Amino acid sequence: MSHAWMPASPCGDGCVGSAPGEVGKLRQTWRAVTAITAILCGAWIALALLLPGKQRESVVRLWFHAILRAFGVRLEVHGARKFQEIPKRGVLVASNHVSWLDELAIDSVQPVKIVAKKDIKSWPVLGPIITAVGTVYLDREKLRELPQTVNELARTLRNGSAVAIHAEGTTWCGLASGHYKPALFQAALDAGVPVRPIVLRYRIGDHLTTQPAFVGSDTLIDSIRRVIKVRDLVVEVHVLDEIAPGRAGTRRELAKLAEEQSNRLTSTELEIAPSTGDSHRARPVSPLVA
Repeated sequence: MSHAWMPASPCGDGCVGSAPGEVGKLRQTWRAVTAITAILCGAWIALALLLPGKQRESVVRLWFHAILRAFGVRLEVHGARKFQEIPKRGVLVASNHVSWLDELAIDSVQPVKIVAKKDIKSWPVLGPIITAVGTVYLDREKLRELPQTVNELARTLRNGSAVAIHAEGTTWCGLASGHYKPALFQAALDAGVPVRPIVLRYRIGDHLTTQPAFVGSDTLIDSIRRVIKVRDLVVEVHVLDEIAPGRAGTRRELAKLAEEQSNRLTSTELEIAPSTGDSHRARPVSPLVA
């Protein structure tokens, strides 16, 4: 694998504008306390591992949703209600990457195993949570380990798991996006499973916002503080149609298909047709920074 796999985003500090509205100091404190409380409740989530599959998944999903809400973020799901169209059939979930909130939003829809960069493991508070859901860590400085990671992902997919990757390989501000890197798509080809593209969008009112972005010189604490202050933040999870096995012969073709499908959503004003099982109706969102 070449070093071209290691992407760099041009998004930086200048991409994050000022918030259009902030909650008061009391609400900020309340959010911080409830978020910490919700996270600490994760110790009890270990008991959910003793429950049958569907009940276990429901408990974990609701826990992630509770953490998201504690931070003051509202979740909207557009499209199918789960990433796996067929239960117990593996699926590679290919997502864009904006924020540390992405993992919370994804697991609030359906708990999945996630591929993430190795330094996330050492994050305070969130690191143990992201690790607990079965995250596969990738060391960007040791690309010789990439084939081993791909083999591990393929094995996990064959066993019937949903595995999520951030296909751009790095965070972007939420208004711009990067090309999907093909390396990890090889796992879906090797396992013979579909790819499910999803698009994450962050909104305040009727406008896109860069407030949750984790870019530039941001530390995790900086970004968390900014999110806690924001009023009326919404994360949209758009679950797009599956790309069936066999539609692409190479990982590059497969990555391109997923990227094109996602771009058809992000390049419009979000007047999207609901997918099967959708109980929501999306409304137009103009592509402006809040």
